[in-house]
Amino acid sequence: MYTGLTQGAIASILTEGSEEQKQTYATQMISGKWTGTMNLTEAHCGTDLGLIRTKAEPIPGGYAITGQKIFISAGEHDMAENIIHLVLAKTPGAPDSSKGISLFIVPKYLVNEDGTLGERNGVSCGSIEEKMGIHGNATCVMNYDGATGYMVGEENKGLRAMFIMMNAARLGVGLQGLAQGEIAYQNAVIYAGDRRQGRALTGAQDPEEKADTLFVHPDVRRMLMDGKAFTESMRSLVLWGALQVDLADKAESEEERQIADDLVSLLTPVIKGYGTYMGYQIATESQQVYGGHGYITEWGMEQFVRDARIAMIYEGTNGIQAMDLVGRKLGQNGGRAVQALFKVVADEIAEAKDHEKLSGFAAALEKANGELQKATMWFMQHGMANPNNAGAGAYHYMHIMGIVSLGLMWLRMSKAAQAALDAGTDNPKYYEAKLVTAQYFAERFLPDAGSLRRKIEGGSESIMALDPEMFAVA
Repeated sequence: MYTGLTQGAIASILTEGSEEQKQTYATQMISGKWTGTMNLTEAHCGTDLGLIRTKAEPIPGGYAITGQKIFISAGEHDMAENIIHLVLAKTPGAPDSSKGISLFIVPKYLVNEDGTLGERNGVSCGSIEEKMGIHGNATCVMNYDGATGYMVGEENKGLRAMFIMMNAARLGVGLQGLAQGEIAYQNAVIYAGDRRQGRALTGAQDPEEKADTLFVHPDVRRMLMDGKAFTESMRSLVLWGALQVDLADKAESEEERQIADDLVSLLTPVIKGYGTYMGYQIATESQQVYGGHGYITEWGMEQFVRDARIAMIYEGTNGIQAMDLVGRKLGQNGGRAVQALFKVVADEIAEAKDHEKLSGFAAALEKANGELQKATMWFMQHGMANPNNAGAGAYHYMHIMGIVSLGLMWLRMSKAAQAALDAGTDNPKYYEAKLVTAQYFAERFLPDAGSLRRKIEGGSESIMALDPEMFAVA
């Protein structure tokens, strides 16, 4: 949490900041001596940042920042010499909307011209939030009482600068979803091998013992296979997404850089939204493997569940990720990004269909990709005519894209695993497990694309029909 937020703050300063700001702040943050935060949320507004009230009044050499921010992760601590807060605020006369937001560097300690730390700035921690989980991170209410700040980038263009940080943070939160599901899954695997309970449905598997291990029970296997199928493919997707970030900046040709930038832009809400949703599901299923012991604090499983829950909320709730995907990313540049994804998937399916041992998975992925394409077309036909149709189906659409994206990763892993087995390997079980898990994904994950597409086509009529008072219990 502390280092991840700092990395995002560095990215914003390096992209939008002045040379002086880069030298003064970014270099110390990169060294690890200073940390960073992002200050967006206020008590009366979360996602709707146009409602913020924090003010930035011009003063000699900078701005006086006054207001209060809440839910500020890593807002106050003593683990670094200085904390560099990136704060959204409005200057006098700025438009009363998201178009009137500017971004400011507000250091905990002011920095002297020679780079040494000066006096304490007018920013303080008002309180630390009591939370459901992530108790290892201080989530703070931050008070700005005429604190000295320095504008980053252009006036009224603060959201553009902040989104650089937010996009990096969203990829990081997707990684958190994977990590939280992964550690819970690993613990569940160990417990299932140690815990003896009942006998296998087909007869005792370990007759020398009074009971078999949990591994003999199909429903326990189902939960563990869900964890294995998700974590291994999600890890691949996160790495592929990170590769696109690098290629968008460093690929040799402009075309390659453009494709990479399109893909990472499209997949960022999917990695964050679908990755954290599934990470939480895997954490809870792994807790379920423990039975009653999973609910007891001393085993540690309930902490994974509590900690995983926040990932679906912060850095833009998963519903916001879905709306970003459907409302912004699909239509950008005439749908260029989603068409690029369709092409990547289709090309790899076509190649795999000619391989006898991969053709079955390729066919299943092709069907799921077809469901994603049909859902995309449905939005084109019905989303613009009635925006509520897009809003009602966006979450399901994000999940279909998540399923297809993980399916692409399993196709790639299957290809590599089969090649290793065909060539001969000292570790055949490792590669055989990859192929079996891919088959499980094809049977248990890919079919969900069809049901989700049908939910999307249900439209928004019943969702929007009831008057608010009709939600009350009769």
